[in-house]
Amino acid sequence: MKQIRRALLSVTDKSGVVDLALALQQHGAELVSTGGTARALREAGLTVLDISDLTGFPEMLDGRVKTLHPKVHGGILHVRTNPEHQEAVAAHDIQPIDMVVVNLYAFEATLRKPGVRFAEMIENIDIGGPSMVRSAAKNFEDVAVVTAPSDYAALIEELRANEGKLSRATRWRLAQKAFALTAAYDLSIANALEVLPALPAEDAPVALPNPEDQPFPATLRLSYPQVMPLRYGENPHQHAALYTDGSGTGIAGLRQLQGKELSYNNLVDMDACWELAQEFSEPAVAIIKHTNPCGAATGSSILEAYHKALASDPVSAFGAVIGINREVDGEAAAEIAKLFVEAIVAPAFSAQAKKIFAAKKNLRLVEVLPCETARELKQISGGLLMQDVDHGRIEADEMQIVSKRRPTQDEIDALLFAWRVCKHVKSNAIVYARNGQTLGIGAGQMSRVDAAKFGAMKAVLPLAGCVAASDAFFPFPDGLETVIAAGATAVIQPGGSVRDAEVIAAADRLNAAMVFTGMRHFRH
Repeated sequence: MKQIRRALLSVTDKSGVVDLALALQQHGAELVSTGGTARALREAGLTVLDISDLTGFPEMLDGRVKTLHPKVHGGILHVRTNPEHQEAVAAHDIQPIDMVVVNLYAFEATLRKPGVRFAEMIENIDIGGPSMVRSAAKNFEDVAVVTAPSDYAALIEELRANEGKLSRATRWRLAQKAFALTAAYDLSIANALEVLPALPAEDAPVALPNPEDQPFPATLRLSYPQVMPLRYGENPHQHAALYTDGSGTGIAGLRQLQGKELSYNNLVDMDACWELAQEFSEPAVAIIKHTNPCGAATGSSILEAYHKALASDPVSAFGAVIGINREVDGEAAAEIAKLFVEAIVAPAFSAQAKKIFAAKKNLRLVEVLPCETARELKQISGGLLMQDVDHGRIEADEMQIVSKRRPTQDEIDALLFAWRVCKHVKSNAIVYARNGQTLGIGAGQMSRVDAAKFGAMKAVLPLAGCVAASDAFFPFPDGLETVIAAGATAVIQPGGSVRDAEVIAAADRLNAAMVFTGMRHFRH
C-alpha cells in the first residue's frame, strides 16, 4: 500500500473532482492544482497549492506551459527506493507527487463543434496532460494516475478503508487505463489530421469530409475498448469478446433489458436483422437465422409486419433473432411471445411489452440506438480489408425497364421491397416477394439457378404473381426462366451480363417485366 501525501489535480471534466479532492485532504494529502481546477477546489472550501508555487515558475504561453517542469515530472517519476533518485530530488528541492488526477483537453468534442477553426482545433491538442499521465503511469509502483471520473467513487472508498493509501493492484489497474487513454487520444488526433483535405489557413473553419467521402487511411489506426467477454465464440472451443467504437450506438452499444447473456452468434445475428429492419421507413420486422433472413416484411403496424414476416417461413423462425425498426408495443409483444426466439432487438419496448416479455426469462430483449456506419472491416489472414458500407439503394424513377412489358405499380412496389431485402442475403441470393412480404429466399448458393430453385422450394405461401430479386445479374436465361416458372411475373436485377440481350429476350418471351438497377449487391 502507498500513502497519498501529495496529489496533483488538473482536469478538463470537473465532475466529481471536488469529492475526490475532499477525500484526499481528509486523509492528509496536500492538493496541488492548475487554473480552473484550482479555482473550483477553492470555491468548494479546499486548500490548494498553485502549480506555479510548487515549481517556482509562472504558468505561461496561455497555459501551454505550466506542468512541463522538472519539479512536476521529477516529483512524479523518481523511484522512491532508488538512492540516486532520492539524492537528485533532494538536491533540487523536488517534492514527491503521489497521485496525478488528469483528464485531457476535449479534442474530439472541439472537432465536432460547428464552424470550429483550424487554430482552435490545434490548440485543443493536449501536451502537458498526456505527459503527466504517461509519467505517472510509468511510475505506477509509487504513483497513482487517475484519468476517469468514473473511478473516483471506488478510489474514495479505498482511501477511506486504508487511511489514505492505495494498493499496488489499484495503481496497476489505473496505469493500464491511463496508457489506453493516451493511445486513443493520440490516435484520434492522427486520424483527424490525416483526413483533412488540405492544410487550412489558421483562421479557416475545419472542413472534415463526410465519413463516406474520406480517403482510405494510409495507416489504419484502431482503438476499440472491450465491452465484455463473451461466453465463447461461434463454437464452444473458441474464445470471444465484444468491443465498441465508443459511440454507444449500434449493436455494440446495445442495452440489454432482460434474458440470458448474449452470445457471439446472437450479436452477429442481431446486427444482421437490425441492419435489415433499418432499410425501411415504414414499420418493418426481420427474422434472421444464421445471418440470413428467413422472413422480412413491412406493414401498417409492427403487429402486421410481424405476422407477414413469420408467415414467410414459420419453421425456420423457431429459435431465430428478430429485428424491429419501431418501439414494440403490447399488441405485437403478445404475438411475438408465442414463438420461441433467442433475442429481439428494437429501438424501444413499451411498458406493456416489457411486462409481457418478462414472463419469458431467457428471452434476450435488447434496445439499440441507430448509427450511420461509413466503413466496414473484414479480417483476412495477415491483414484486414476495408470497404464502404453498402448503403446503395434505388428508387422507382431510377429503375431501367428493359422488357417490353412495363411492371405495374404493385409490381414496382414489390420489386423495390425485394431489392432492399436481397442486399441482406448471402450470395448467390434470390428473393421472392409480394406486397411488402418475403415469400421465399434462396441464400448462399453456389449457382444462381440453385438459389432460384431453393428460394421457391422454401416458399410456404403461393408464389403465383410474385416478384423476384437477384443480387447479381443472370449470366444465362436459365436463372430468369426458373424464377418465372416458380410464379414470378416481374424481376429486378443489376444487369451487366454479356448475355443481357438473351435474358431480356427470355423475359419478353415469357411476358415478364424486368428492370435493371445498374447496381450489384453481393454479400460474402
